[in-house]
Amino acid sequence: MVFARSNGPAFSPLGFTMHVLRGRWFMFFAAILVMAAAGGTYIFSIYSKDIKKNLGYDQQTLNTLSFFKDLGANVGIIPGLINEVSPPWVVLVVGAGMNLGGYLMIYLAITGRTARPQVWLMCLYICIGANSQSFANTGALVTAVKNFPESRGVVLGLLKSFVGLSGAIYTQLYQALYGDDSESLVLLIAWLPGVISIIFAYTIRIIPYIHRKGETKSFFKFLYISIALAVFLMIAIIVENQVNFTHAEFSVTTTIVILLVFLPIYVVAREELKTYGQITAPEPEKNITIVTVSDQPSEPEANSKASTETEPISSLGCLTVKGALNPPARGEDYTIFQALFSIDMLVLFLATTCGIGGTLTAVDNMGQIGQSLGYPTKSINTFVSLISIWNYAGRNVSGFVSEYILERYKFPRPLILTLILLLSCVGHILIAFGVNQGLYVASVIIGFCFGAQWPILFAIISEIFGLKYYSTLYNFGSVASPIGSYILNVRIAGRMYDKEARKQNPPGTKDLTCMGVQCFKESFIIITIVTFIGAVVSLVLVWRTRNFYKGDIYARFRDGVPVQANKEVEAVSTSSDKVPVEHERTKEKEGVNGNNNGNNN
Repeated sequence: MVFARSNGPAFSPLGFTMHVLRGRWFMFFAAILVMAAAGGTYIFSIYSKDIKKNLGYDQQTLNTLSFFKDLGANVGIIPGLINEVSPPWVVLVVGAGMNLGGYLMIYLAITGRTARPQVWLMCLYICIGANSQSFANTGALVTAVKNFPESRGVVLGLLKSFVGLSGAIYTQLYQALYGDDSESLVLLIAWLPGVISIIFAYTIRIIPYIHRKGETKSFFKFLYISIALAVFLMIAIIVENQVNFTHAEFSVTTTIVILLVFLPIYVVAREELKTYGQITAPEPEKNITIVTVSDQPSEPEANSKASTETEPISSLGCLTVKGALNPPARGEDYTIFQALFSIDMLVLFLATTCGIGGTLTAVDNMGQIGQSLGYPTKSINTFVSLISIWNYAGRNVSGFVSEYILERYKFPRPLILTLILLLSCVGHILIAFGVNQGLYVASVIIGFCFGAQWPILFAIISEIFGLKYYSTLYNFGSVASPIGSYILNVRIAGRMYDKEARKQNPPGTKDLTCMGVQCFKESFIIITIVTFIGAVVSLVLVWRTRNFYKGDIYARFRDGVPVQANKEVEAVSTSSDKVPVEHERTKEKEGVNGNNNGNNN
């Protein structure tokens, strides 16, 4: 059946369905689902007690395992490089296989279905399984940022917020499917993310960018749905910790959660309805800029080719150090070596290593922290869930608020990072001194700050170093997490916990348990100091980029200026004739790099 539209071509349900499935907004919805299933590493504290108990590990060994989890989850150089030379579906499919292989072996080990593995082998299993998260981030999140370059802060905040919620989502799912069996949670983590990645592998791809005024406002609809999901999860968690739910009641709450996760498809349909028929309409809509991506240099015949998702390996810029010490102006496309050797990247990397390393140590040890301070098991589960919810809140707030105040007040994102690091120091102090009932507040602060750092970090990288090699640079920024985790979690928190536990337990005790404020006091005083140093270091980046953030950093995506965001691109303005390239480049440098911003080294 075909319906007539008053302002365009005839409306066909089948044609509209295909338009939706091929559109940018459905691609964004698919990215949401992939990211919502990619946060299995954030609920390590729930099943870590099974690993510790069933395999007979002490706290330092468990923290070593946690380090390799963080190493796998955040070292994504390989998926980044793969994504530079292949379409996103390759990255997603490879990640799905790694996720299944790694977590399935962990499940078989802790349930006794295989011989007890060596510690190094368990570290390898969890590193491989967790590394699939880097593949999901690279395939889905990086592609979404390139498809919505003017709203990158909002896109990063939304997608990262669903990763933050995934811990609470997994908790509901496994209780509905397996009951109170935390071992089976590992099995759920093994199969679910891979299934979702494979289903949407071909949906997630680079799509020609079309600029429209007010597009960022459309993301608020996704935000409202995610807030509803977060509020429902928080209410469900609080009630479940006060009342013993039956299996049927868990099934009801889980069904509501699934419906809320899939509710954004309604927003997708509404947004795609606005553009349905415009591409095939006789007269294109005014004030629209279409940016078509191609993989060849900008000769006229090359620019007329269809959009592609790959580029020649010779253009990667990662195989040579030529010009590495002479980078372009901020906001232009850096080569990989130019970015890695820049002072801006080094400062940003050091600041986030201190900040993310400290908050991640608190997240991974929240179960043991609550136990050492004498909190009941239900309260400890509440802390873990609160971290997940406020992790979500931090990612969304930092993404949306930073985008708003940057656009309206030219408030630099690096300064927001400084404020986040200072706030996290408060949470670390509450843990260090064991303030009465302070762990509730600490879990909120730590969860919020841990989540808030990620969108800011990735947005800063995309803004300063460009989008051309964002797949690789994005994953390089993530390396700060395992480095900080190893230093602060394994070498400091884990070692000091075991030292204190040995004082409290008879010699030869296998299950070392520490009770009292002193278990984590010294380690979190050190973490507080390190985080404060990170905040001071971040002020260096604030000072260096002050002129850059005073300009219009997204001008080239609005004005039809030929840019090289991912590959060679051609800007086609449907409202006016093309403006000479050199004139536009002059305008861009005056607007974006004003006040002689220049070289950043």
